[in-house]
Amino acid sequence: MFRYLSRRRFYLITGLLLVPFSISAETLQITVDNFSTQYQKAQAGDQLILAPGVYPAFSIEKPISILGQEGVIVDAKGLGHAVEIKSKNVTLKRLKIINWGEDLTELDSGIFVNRGSDQVVIEDNHLQGNGSGVWVDGALDIRIESNRMIGNPNVRSFDRGNGIHLFNVFGALIKNNHISQTRDGIYIDTSNKNRLVGNKIHDLRYGVHYMYSNYNEVIGNHTWNTRTGYALMQSHHLTVIGNQSKNDQNYGILMNYITYSALKDNRVEGAQPNALLAGSRKGDSGQGGEGKAIFVYNSLFNEIQGNYLANSDLGIHLTAGSKNNKISKNAFVGNRNQVKYVSNKQQEWSQEGVGNYWSDYLGWDMDGNQRGDTAYEPNDQIDRLIWKFPAAKYLFNAPAIELLRWVQRQFPVFKDQGVQDSYPLMEVPKKIQLSLQHSENQQFNGQTKDGAQAVKEKRP
Repeated sequence: MFRYLSRRRFYLITGLLLVPFSISAETLQITVDNFSTQYQKAQAGDQLILAPGVYPAFSIEKPISILGQEGVIVDAKGLGHAVEIKSKNVTLKRLKIINWGEDLTELDSGIFVNRGSDQVVIEDNHLQGNGSGVWVDGALDIRIESNRMIGNPNVRSFDRGNGIHLFNVFGALIKNNHISQTRDGIYIDTSNKNRLVGNKIHDLRYGVHYMYSNYNEVIGNHTWNTRTGYALMQSHHLTVIGNQSKNDQNYGILMNYITYSALKDNRVEGAQPNALLAGSRKGDSGQGGEGKAIFVYNSLFNEIQGNYLANSDLGIHLTAGSKNNKISKNAFVGNRNQVKYVSNKQQEWSQEGVGNYWSDYLGWDMDGNQRGDTAYEPNDQIDRLIWKFPAAKYLFNAPAIELLRWVQRQFPVFKDQGVQDSYPLMEVPKKIQLSLQHSENQQFNGQTKDGAQAVKEKRP
C-alpha cells in the first residue's frame, strides 16, 4: 500500500511541475507595429499570430511559435538573413519570405538555423530570393516540411544559394518540399541519419546533392529538368528507394565513391543533354556529353536492384574501379546504349539465378523459365575500341568493323572480359510493372503520361 501511495505521489508531483508551463503558454496577436514589444513579452511555448502586413527581418531567440496567415510577408530588403533562429523548439509556419541577401560567403538565407537550435519546425512557408532558402548549421531533429522555395533564374546558377542546405545536421526530416531555380535543391554536407521524403525538385543544377554524409534515406522524391537528379558523393550506407528522375540532363543518379548503399525501385527516364534547362541562363556550364541514367564511379559493395532505366543516351556507366556491386532485377528499356563498362575484369550482373531485363536482348526462352537461354553481353571489343578512340565511330558501319565483330563471335578466345548477365529476364520484373501501372494514369509533375509502353514490353 505504501508503495502504491508513493508512486501516486510521484505522478502527482510530476503533473504539478508540468502544469505551470502549459498554463503560461499564450497566443499573442501580432501586427507590424507591435511586433517588437509583443516579442519581448513572449514566454517559452507562446504562439505569435502575425496579422497581414510587411515585416522586416527578425531573429528568434526563445522557444516560441510564429505563425503567419494570408498576406504576411517578411522582406529582408536584400540584406543578410530574413529570419534567424537562435533557440531550440522554434516553429515557423505560413510565412512568405522574400528578398534576403545574396552573399553566399556570409551564408545569407531566407531562414538560418544556428548551431544548437534543435527541434526546429519549418513548415508551409513560401521563400523566394537569391541566397539559400533554408540553411541549418549544426542542429538535431529538424523538420522542414511542405515549403515552396524559388531561386532567381536571372542569376547565374553557380551564384545562387541552395534550396535547403544542411551542414552537420543529424536526425532531420525533409519532406514534401517544392524547390526550383536554386543552385542545388537539397544539399547535405557532413550530416548523418537524415531522411529526404517526397520532395519535388526541378529546373536547377543538382536535385539532391550528398557530400560526406552517411546513413541517410532518400525516399520517394521527384526530380526533373536538372543537370543531375541525384548526386551522391563520398558517402556510405545511403538508402535510395522509390525516387524518380525525368529529363535530367547529364545524370539521373550519379554515384561517386558510394559504398554499402542500396539503390532500389528508382525510375530514371530521358537522361539526354539535348536542351537548355528552364532554370539555366545561356553560358551556364553543363551542356554537352551524354545523358546517363546511372553513373557509377569508384563505388563498391552497393545493391542496384529493381530500377527502371529508360529512354536515355546510356542506361548505366561503370568506371574507375567500381566493383562488387550487386546488379539485378533492373529494367533497361530503350536506351541508345544500355551499358558502358571500361574494364577487362569480368562482372556478373545477376543474383541467385535472376538477372535484368534488357529491351535489346535477342535470345530465346526454350524451357519457359522466364530467363534467356543465352547470356546477355552488352559490349564487345568494338565498343571498347570506340570508347578508347572516339574517332573510330565514323567507321562503325564499315565492312572492316563488321568483319572484326564476326571474327570475335566465331573465335571467343579473343574476347575480353566484361559485363555478363547469365540470366537475362524475358520481361520487365513484376514489381516494376506494378509501379509503372500505378503511375500510368497520373500526370508526372505536370508532364505527359509515361510508362505504358514499358509495361507491355515482353519477349515474343
